Amino acid sequence: MAFQRRRQNQHYQLRILIPVLSTIFAALLLLITLLSFLAPPPTDHNRLRHSTSFNNGIEIQRNVIRNQVFRVPIGGGSAGHDLWVSKLSKFYYGCSNASNKFAPAEVVTQPNRYLMIATSGGLNQQRTGITDAVVAARILNATLVVPKLDSKSFWKDASNFSEIFDVDWFISFLSKDVKIIKQLPKKGGKVVTPYTMRVPRKCTARCYQTRVLPVLMKKHAVQLTKFDYRLANKLETDFQKLRCRVNYHALKFTDPILKMGKKLVQRMRMRSRHFIALHLRFEPDMLAFSGCYYGGGEKERRELGAIRKRWKTLHRSNPDKERRHGKCPLTPEEVGLMLRALGFGSDIHIYVASGEVYGGEETLAPLKALFPNFYTKETISSKEELAPFSSFSSRMAALDFIVCDESDVFVTNNNGNMARMLAGRRRYFGHKRTIRPNAKKLYSLFLSRDNMTWEAFASRVRTHQRGFMGEPKEVRPGRGEFHENPSTCICEDPEAKVKLDSGSQRTKVHENGRVNNTGKETGESADDHSPDDEPDWSDLDYMENQNGLGEKGLTNGNDMDYSLLLKSEEPELEEMLSD
Repeated sequence: MAFQRRRQNQHYQLRILIPVLSTIFAALLLLITLLSFLAPPPTDHNRLRHSTSFNNGIEIQRNVIRNQVFRVPIGGGSAGHDLWVSKLSKFYYGCSNASNKFAPAEVVTQPNRYLMIATSGGLNQQRTGITDAVVAARILNATLVVPKLDSKSFWKDASNFSEIFDVDWFISFLSKDVKIIKQLPKKGGKVVTPYTMRVPRKCTARCYQTRVLPVLMKKHAVQLTKFDYRLANKLETDFQKLRCRVNYHALKFTDPILKMGKKLVQRMRMRSRHFIALHLRFEPDMLAFSGCYYGGGEKERRELGAIRKRWKTLHRSNPDKERRHGKCPLTPEEVGLMLRALGFGSDIHIYVASGEVYGGEETLAPLKALFPNFYTKETISSKEELAPFSSFSSRMAALDFIVCDESDVFVTNNNGNMARMLAGRRRYFGHKRTIRPNAKKLYSLFLSRDNMTWEAFASRVRTHQRGFMGEPKEVRPGRGEFHENPSTCICEDPEAKVKLDSGSQRTKVHENGRVNNTGKETGESADDHSPDDEPDWSDLDYMENQNGLGEKGLTNGNDMDYSLLLKSEEPELEEMLSD
């Protein structure tokens, strides 16, 4: 009886408890719904994204705003064209032989005229100076003394010419063009002291004849200081072809550098049939100088701002404006996304030529996630192998130069000297694929990528990159820096297709490196490209857009260095950032 009363009591308590619990849960649910309704939605300003992760072979970035998924495929997909070579490249070849009107050096070289030059900057900036020095000596009908390399600039490399370049080959290859000697001759048992002066930037042939020649005839030995970009971009054809003979044939690295460089290339080839070489150029100094901002908050502004203070004359910059105008390097992640959108899959092997990357491994992580087969000269060689080169910035740069030159695809992330020199060289030797980001167009696309699908993003990247992929005639002949676009030295072979179809292909280059001067030069052909499809080269021509300043320079201490970025008291400003 007592047991029955207890059961009735428990049943009564449950009937009361269940409605109470239901009421409590209903109230909680109502409160949660109300809070969700009142909470503000995420804004564009705070664009929140989940970290990149991998799910069933797909990289995922979720857009919280629209609940869309930005899927970056592991595979490259189909880009609709050959990524590794240009189908049109077989119709063009390098042609730099002199014309019959170009007299031999022994005929035109005058006695007691000796020209010396002192280069400036890093390896590739010095290379431009050496190339132009040979042409300047020819213009003056002077004997050229082997150029002196800069050892005091930002790069602090004490290497001399013969430690980087094969000096004997340099002299012998150019013997028909310019007389070259290793040092000034002695007069009365003493070495002649050269008269030092400087010519303006982009000095024309007439400029050399009116400014330097009278001094040379009087003093007999002249040294031109800070010799980089001191020769006009546009010269008569034979002088332009001489530039090409110097740059692409006479300037050969020393055997130790060549041997190590080829070893690095072989090691990349052992890993994969094709590989990309990327000149990343994302060092702290580069970013500070550019005035760009990459979303690192107050820490980034403080760090890069401190570096910018090294240059008192550096103007204030608007970071957003710089990026909108395409003046900023892409981040490693942006470079990776661009390459994937163009069609390069995660199985591609990448060799990265770069100094210290701002942000270190954290900055590189997205690029390595996209392309795990990531290499540098340090990762594919031992410390012992690099020891003869590691203390010399120019020799280390030469190793990167060789690998980038031999790569199937070269990707540049800036407009520095290495990028220009390699772009021109790769055009000359068969238009090997060279990709330059269309930073101006890609900037806005990267900003809005969270609001679109991967397919839409990739399609727009491919559209923006038309005209930036290293195809023949991408740039009109005569446009841009000559070292980057040596159009005078590139000829067209209209019969190439017929000969290829018949199973025979004409040999363009002789064993000694001289080039057959046959075919039609692209510089004389009609250009059928739309201006909208052509890269913006205005920043490369800034020296020529100074309203004729190239004809107004002074000499011997009163001369001015006509650079938009550089004053004479800060000689390393341009040097450290342009190589």
